Order: sequence, then C-alpha cells, then structure tokens
Amino acid sequence: MTTADKIRVAVVFGGRSTEHAISCVSAGAILGALDPDVYEVVPVGITRDGAWVLSSADPETLAITDRRLPEITASSGEALVLPPDPTSAGLMVLDPGDGARSLAGVDVVFPALHGAYGEDGTIQGMLEMAGIPYVGANVFASAAAMDKEFTKKLAAAEGIPTGPYAVLRAGVSLSEADKERLGLPVFVKPARAGSSYGINKVDDWSELDDAVAEARRIDPKVLVEAAIVGREIECGVLESEAGGAPDASVLAEIHVGAHEFYDFEAKYLEGSSYDLPAKLSDAVTAQVQEYARRTFTALDCAGLARVDFFVTADDEIYLNEINTMPGFTPTSMFPLMWAATGLEYPKVVDRLIRTALRRGSGLH
Repeated sequence: MTTADKIRVAVVFGGRSTEHAISCVSAGAILGALDPDVYEVVPVGITRDGAWVLSSADPETLAITDRRLPEITASSGEALVLPPDPTSAGLMVLDPGDGARSLAGVDVVFPALHGAYGEDGTIQGMLEMAGIPYVGANVFASAAAMDKEFTKKLAAAEGIPTGPYAVLRAGVSLSEADKERLGLPVFVKPARAGSSYGINKVDDWSELDDAVAEARRIDPKVLVEAAIVGREIECGVLESEAGGAPDASVLAEIHVGAHEFYDFEAKYLEGSSYDLPAKLSDAVTAQVQEYARRTFTALDCAGLARVDFFVTADDEIYLNEINTMPGFTPTSMFPLMWAATGLEYPKVVDRLIRTALRRGSGLH
C-alpha cells in the first residue's frame, strides 16, 4: 500500500486535564497497535497548558517508566497552530522556515484524551466544526458521560439503577437531611474527572469538608455518593458494525487488594488483580451486559465505552459510571475485556477507526 492509499489518522493525547499522563500512556499503546502498512500516523500532543505540538510516534516515550509518568511539553515536538483552518481540512503546523504548512487530508482523529478538555465534548465540538471524523462519542454524549450527575439522571430515566447521591455545586454544602439519607461511609468525588483523581472515602462527617475541598481543586461541582458494598464489575461496549444494538464484552471484576477503593495507585502504579471473566451467574452477567448496552444508548454514545457497576451480595446491580474514552494502556480493562471476548487490541483500534470513518462527522 502506498502512502497515498493509507488512512491518515491523527492520534491526539496529553491535554489539560489531571489525566494528562494516562492519556499519554493510552496513546503510546494505540500508536504501537496501528499497522504502518495501513495507517499513516500523525501524533499530536497537547501540553498541560493547552499548546499543541506535532509529537513523537515512539510508544516507548509515552510509557510509565520506574513510576515516572510521561508528559507532553512545548519541547516535545513542532508547534501546531490552532484552531484548524477550515479550508485546509486539517491542522496547521508552524514551520519557521516555510511559514505555516498544512497537514491537509487527515482522514480521522483518534482523540485519546481522558477527562476535561478532551473527553467532555470540547475537542469533539472542534472536530465537528472542522468536519473531521473522529473516534468515539459525539459532543452531547461526551459531555453527559463526563458529568456523573447527568449520567445518573439519564440512566435513571431508562430504569437503570443508581445508588443514592447528592450534588454539591460551587458554594453549596451537604445538608443534614442529605447526611441522614446517604449515611456513612460516603465517597466524595469531582463530578467531571476520571482515573480516581480527587476521590476520597469519608468515614466520619468531620472528614467531609477536607474531602470536598480536595475534589473542588479539580471541579467546583462535587458528588457525594453513598457507599455501596459490592463487587466492582466492568463491561466494555462497542458500537455495532452492522447497526442496531451495541456489542458488550465479557465482564471483569476488579480486586483492589489493600486499597480501600480502586484509586489511581491501584489502577496505574501498583497494579490490581482482576477476574476475567468475572465469576458471576449467567443471569447476572446477562443483566449487567444489558444495562451496559442500555446506558450506552441512553447517553447516545458512539464508538466505545466502558461501563462500571457494583454488584451486591444479593445480586443487585447499580451503575457506577460510564467512560466514553476509557483507558487504553496495556493494563487497562477495556482492551483486556475485549481480548478475552475474542477481539485483540489492534483489531479493537482498527474497528474504532473504521467505525468513525463510516459514521463521518455531523448529525447521525
């Protein structure tokens, strides 16, 4: 296949959110999975302060090494000019020698961004304005899934069980009535964040103010959730290739070991154990998969998602959250679940890109 025949895919990673480093690790794995005989890769990094650079495509530079997290800086590559010129059908790279030259003809963007300013509909809106197809959920679905309050509201409207919670907008404190309703312990978390950043378990109400303050360092809107005693179960969802209902993967159960919950250390640095497939009855497995599909559809998602649940000892199922751009690191559950289902990592990446190309941009 000649260069002209290859699919030109821009992989965008890094970003301004607290999940900058994990986005880099995800992108490294994606870059390593793209077949160079099929794809021409344009690696685009975004620094923590929002500058865009044409970065390296070497996956090793984007890995966690000796607990050192990767980072995109202004020196990571050639600077890009934003916003895209709508006449160029692509991004513009700043070349001091030649002036601004166009990276015209990008066929599709894989936004491997986690958290705010990437997974929340912001880059999706920019790409829609530019008319460039992209992997994953549209503007609305990305924003609704990123905001845990609205995820719960939309899921509840579809009859999908969620646990008790309260929303604390900026300047609002938890009422005594909500304390009585939620009980202890509770989990305090930013409403619009991921990778377990800013989450704390509160066992005594005297700890609440500090937990809320830490969550608000990430997001002024905070959720306080009643603790659900149950098993942590995850399910991967992919948009159907044939149309119709999305496909659900086999389920995984996460074991956090010595950690009180599935925090950042357990996810990415110290590791956690898991059962894949999860040891659940056929009936509970089928119900979780059905809830995962229904959550995906309720939020009008596209491409992919990872949907997380709690399953109690009485086999009651509660939605925890949905991630429209789940981790793609080598240890992330989304690719592991699909591998266990029979779809290996490179095939998942290939399917996502081809689904995005088939869907195109605009309303659908």
